[in-house]
Amino acid sequence: MDEQVQAAIKAFQHGKPVCLFDSEKREGETDLLFPGQCAEPATMRQLRLDCGGLLFLAIGHDVGERFSLPFLQDLHTHPSLVNDHEVLSHLVTNDLRYDARSAFTLSLNHRETYTGITDHDRALTTRRFAELTAELIESGTEGQAAQKALGVEFRTPGHIPVCRETEGGLSRRQGHTELAVGLARLAGMTPVVIGAEMLQPDGDHALSVNDARVWATERGIPFLEGAQLIEALGA
Repeated sequence: MDEQVQAAIKAFQHGKPVCLFDSEKREGETDLLFPGQCAEPATMRQLRLDCGGLLFLAIGHDVGERFSLPFLQDLHTHPSLVNDHEVLSHLVTNDLRYDARSAFTLSLNHRETYTGITDHDRALTTRRFAELTAELIESGTEGQAAQKALGVEFRTPGHIPVCRETEGGLSRRQGHTELAVGLARLAGMTPVVIGAEMLQPDGDHALSVNDARVWATERGIPFLEGAQLIEALGA
């Protein structure tokens, strides 16, 4: 395992961020990632101020299965919903230039949040989702009991968009969702990761991989490319 991957694992295990570039053949974006269970208001501030892209929560396929979280793309193309809301038939996701499927599932707010958008609120939603996931995995709780436990603490829609890993993970899809949860698994942590895309200061384009690498180096943040992580995982 190369030194960069080892540095990223160590950082994640200590609740520190990692920069992760997917590929020039995909989105061509670098995401700043933190383990979800370590999220604090300062985490959200850094993602919000240093990145500029969407804050999102990446979760493993096993987590999505435990809570039976549907892909929004499946919901929005379900015949009964399309019949009731005809506009959905005009908004079908069929023209992604970097993938065939969107990873988005439901968005969440913790029930103890107010609007859900503040750094405090989004940190609470993120951290408690990761903690609850770990608690249910440890207790072996799944099915309706897991769904009920989720509903006791969370509501939808909310201010934390959630992206769900494709079944089979990196062997089937090499998106930032799969890469993020792959890093968490490599670090032996709950596959729940908070992140955001890094944009240029004017916001018109993604931050170039070279600029992202310099930014990370200047701050002592480990920088990985997707291919390195895929190799380390043997995916």
